[in-house]
Amino acid sequence: MSDEIENPKVLDAARWIAERHNDEGGRIIPAVRSRFSLTAGEACQARALADRFRQAGRAGA
Repeated sequence: MSDEIENPKVLDAARWIAERHNDEGGRIIPAVRSRFSLTAGEACQARALADRFRQAGRAGA
């Protein structure tokens, strides 16, 4: 994955996921796709970015 996010909706979705710690009961990808109007690939990118946010100990860039 690129370090540079081109779609601001992906970044917003990643922050949303990181803040909620996947409280969607394993359905985070469909929830993110619906909430942020993302493709499946973009939603997966947001999930991976959220994991990086968590590992870094913060919920946003």
